[in-house]
Amino acid sequence: MNNNKYIKKDVVRINERIRSSEVRVVAQNGDNMGIMDTKAAIELAKERGLDLIEISPNAKPPIAKITDYGKFQYDQKKKLSAQKAKAHNVEVKSVQIKVATGEHDLNLKAGRASFWLREGHRVKVELFLKGRTKYMEKVFLNERLERLLKLITEDYSIADRPKNNPKGIYVILEKGKK
Repeated sequence: MNNNKYIKKDVVRINERIRSSEVRVVAQNGDNMGIMDTKAAIELAKERGLDLIEISPNAKPPIAKITDYGKFQYDQKKKLSAQKAKAHNVEVKSVQIKVATGEHDLNLKAGRASFWLREGHRVKVELFLKGRTKYMEKVFLNERLERLLKLITEDYSIADRPKNNPKGIYVILEKGKK
């Protein structure tokens, strides 16, 4: 049985768990103390009442910092939550029209698409084809799709060119230059 799935990849090694024979030591204030024997670095950290934490295990030699482990964990969690706060999820909103959709409805849907583009979302504009309309000329159908695209007031760029799907033709727009 393979137990590798139970091993954590992001485990931080501290003090005696550091496997390397020598490490590049960084002091708590950020000063480089040079390359030292791992046991000597651990002793130095213990004299100061701190821990030796392996920061960069893949470097040659690995980089270890002398600092308080609890404070280190707190800082890591704080960095992670700051990254999550900065992350912006982009949704794909959908606007669906038909071949015979009237001008007023097109204006309403174009306004909604403009609003979503302003918010930073992608917009999927779909020309819904049903029955015989599926077999109309492509040029005519693309003109019907263009009618809505011309009414969108926000600047946009086409992220995904017009494509066919089982329901009809769609195009994906994103915020940007026209």
